[in-house]
Amino acid sequence: QVQIVESGGGLVRPGGSLKLSCAASGNIFSLYIMSWFRQAPGNQRELVASMTSDGIRNYAESVKGRFTISRDNAKNTGNLQMNSLKPEDTAVYYCNADLYYIDADQIKRGKDYWGNGTLVTVSS
Repeated sequence: QVQIVESGGGLVRPGGSLKLSCAASGNIFSLYIMSWFRQAPGNQRELVASMTSDGIRNYAESVKGRFTISRDNAKNTGNLQMNSLKPEDTAVYYCNADLYYIDADQIKRGKDYWGNGTLVTVSS
C-alpha cells in the first residue's frame, strides 16, 4: 500500500510565506512525478506545480515566480515553498504522486495517489 501525507498548512497573512511538505511511504520503488494541486471552495481542483524525477518543473501561471516545488528522490518527499501569498491562494492543497511500486517482486506503475490535503488560508 502507498500512503501520501501532506503537512504544513495554516493561516498566513497576505504577502507571507508557507512551506508545505509531502511524504510518500509504502512499497515504493521510485517516485516519477510529484505534483501539488489545490481546490478552493466552489472551484475545481487545479494543478499548482509538478516535478519529475529528473528535475523538470511545471507551474501554473498564477503561481509562477512565487511558488517553488522541490523533492528528495531518495526519501520520497517533496516540498512546495509558497511566497508572496495572496488571498486567492486560499485552498486545500493536495499532494499527488505518479510512481513505481513493488508488488510480488515486480515493479509496477501506479498513478494518482492522493493525500488527504492540507488547508492554506491567506487572510489578514
